[in-house]
Amino acid sequence: MLKRGLLAIVFVFGLTALGVNANANEAKGVWLTESKKAHVEIYDCAPKLCGKIVWLKEPNDKDGNPKVDVNNSDASKRSEPLMGSNMISGMARASSDLWKDGEIYNAEDGKTYASKMELEDEKTLKVSGCVFVFCKAQTWKRVE
Repeated sequence: MLKRGLLAIVFVFGLTALGVNANANEAKGVWLTESKKAHVEIYDCAPKLCGKIVWLKEPNDKDGNPKVDVNNSDASKRSEPLMGSNMISGMARASSDLWKDGEIYNAEDGKTYASKMELEDEKTLKVSGCVFVFCKAQTWKRVE
């Protein structure tokens, strides 16, 4: 029994020494968008993943007020701040590095698209938004 426990400890320390990260295939965290205009925090919204804007390169409009969602297709949401707004919803894990069946909101055109995310490596996330069979992908880089 003691021998098994010791082997388990050696195994865990061995993985750590080799740089193996138990969360290497995890999309949760803060990501810099391809345009470098925003950071999006991807977080658990059990049992799926969601994402919200946590940083904007230009958080204020020309008058110095916090930017709002002026292009939202829902007129009642056009006065809501972009900072903290939900951008990604309903991402379901499909494999160790793929999440799909979610939606992504594009504040630049005010539309929501079918979406998926694929972790290319622990620092690179490919995010796609699609209409029918036409998709546009972006590569996001991990901030933290």
